[in-house]
Amino acid sequence: MMRRFPFGVVAALFMLLAHEGLATGQDLQPPPQPGLQSAAFAGGCFWCMVHPFDSLPGVALVTSGYTGGSVANPTYQQVSSGVTGHAESVRVDYDPKVISYQKLLDVYWRNVDPFDNGGQFCDRGLQYRTAIFFETDEQRQLAETSRHAMEQRFSRPIATEIVAAGPFYRAEAYHQNYYRENPLHYQFYRGRCGRDNRLQEVWGAEAGGHSLR
Repeated sequence: MMRRFPFGVVAALFMLLAHEGLATGQDLQPPPQPGLQSAAFAGGCFWCMVHPFDSLPGVALVTSGYTGGSVANPTYQQVSSGVTGHAESVRVDYDPKVISYQKLLDVYWRNVDPFDNGGQFCDRGLQYRTAIFFETDEQRQLAETSRHAMEQRFSRPIATEIVAAGPFYRAEAYHQNYYRENPLHYQFYRGRCGRDNRLQEVWGAEAGGHSLR
């Protein structure tokens, strides 16, 4: 946790509030409801990846969690240490009749730094990498086409992985919908981490989905 919060008293207080959620392993997120599909994305701190999708018409649920690793039922403490191989991620359950996977990809790119292969913003390590976890061959093809378009646009390599989806473990309750449940601390963290400044550098006016409306 100190990796994320080098801010002294704030970190200590948050640890006191959160310690109970670190003790037990986390369960698999159940499949989406009938008629919905799911898509998983990693973009650094999962707190910051919920709102961009949560505010979209056609998105039914956005869950913070862990995927891409080798340890079953990981805890936040394990994942944040970088030893499990998981990435902090979000799973988006959406209605394909209302919103397309392509639209989710467009929103995803504009909320990450796709050139950083060592983490995202102030959060460093593979547990904060960027990744698109495809669940179908159609998702894979769309994701690869989208990444290629980003490489063509910027004329430089994109660090974001495109990999097959594996088990997705729901994060502890205190991580869910953090931007709504703890708005002041959320905004403080975003500002101190430099996320919005870097998104503006990369995407300019296209950077979006991060403000609390």
